[in-house]
Amino acid sequence: MAPLSIDPRPLNADERAVLEHILSVEFVGASQLRNQLDRTEMTAVWGPDSVSVDLRVREPCEHAALRAELVPVEAHVHDPSGAYVGEILVWTDRGATLAALEFDEMPASLPAIVDGRLSWPS
Repeated sequence: MAPLSIDPRPLNADERAVLEHILSVEFVGASQLRNQLDRTEMTAVWGPDSVSVDLRVREPCEHAALRAELVPVEAHVHDPSGAYVGEILVWTDRGATLAALEFDEMPASLPAIVDGRLSWPS
């Protein structure tokens, strides 16, 4: 299914919190991607009830130099009992700018950050 375009809007609090959490891990290009957050807009959703979204960074911005399009962070989501429920992936546009936030499950909301971990609410 093709993403559903929307009028571009700033990141909401949940999207920003998840991205800040994932980008807090140090890797080559992380600081540049963190610096892009204030200029990042959500431009499409991956389905009517999906929390996976396409992103666009407004220029000018400092580009990252990742070797791959996928941010190299394992962002596993666990439920309150500690059981694994999914993973969040952050995609870039050719390693330079933020391009998508993908939750490999199809929940109605993004997970919260609890005790430094991505956690599915109870």
